[in-house]
This record gives sequence, C-alpha cells and structure tokens, in this order.
Amino acid sequence: MSSRAAGSGRRSGARPVRPARGGGRRLSPGLVFLAVAVVGSIAYFAYAVTVREPSQIPLLASGLVVLAIVFGALAAYSLRETWRAGGDDRGRRAMLYAVVGGVAAIVASGCAAFAIIGFMVASSPV
Repeated sequence: MSSRAAGSGRRSGARPVRPARGGGRRLSPGLVFLAVAVVGSIAYFAYAVTVREPSQIPLLASGLVVLAIVFGALAAYSLRETWRAGGDDRGRRAMLYAVVGGVAAIVASGCAAFAIIGFMVASSPV
C-alpha cells in the first residue's frame, strides 16, 4: 500500500478535474438561425424598398413573404420555449417568450397580408 492517505483522490499523472463553467447562457442553433434569417430578410426588404424599377412590387411582395415565414418560425420557436419555461416553473421567462411570440405572430400575419395584396397589385392589369 502507498504512503498516501486513502481519501486523497489524486492519482499520479491524472489531470485535475475542472469545475463546470457557469454564468454564460448557450445560444441554441435554432435561435442563431432565426436571428440571421430575420436580419437577412429585413436587409432584403430594405433593398427592395430602394429599388426603383417596374419589378419593385414583386420584390416587395416576395420580401414580405420571406419576412412572414421568418416571423412565423420565430412565433413557433417562442411557443415551444414558452411551453418549456412554463413546465420548468420559470414564469417570467415564459411570459417574455409569450409576448415575443405574440408580437412575432402579429408581424407574420401582417407581412403575409401585405404580400398577398402586393401580389394582387402586381398581377392586376394596368
């Protein structure tokens, strides 16, 4: 038997165990994807607003379709996160996700409505 104490817990040559890092919150890949999609679709819509040519209305309408899809996905993501936060007894976080999801759903339906109107205007005879 070795001269070490039985409960020392360190073996020769073994690395010490590092404690788990705390503090920072990991971002989920879905949230990062949605953030990039929102920024990209808003940039495309801004480009479509600045274009001055006959294809401006279809560009605006297609930009609004993309925005509606992205904000609809954000609303669905917020619904899932609200459900998870509510199940974990985190009421404030659940309420925040619910408000963000509600606003995203309203924006998505507004974008979809304006996209439909835009496509109807673009396809109507002059």
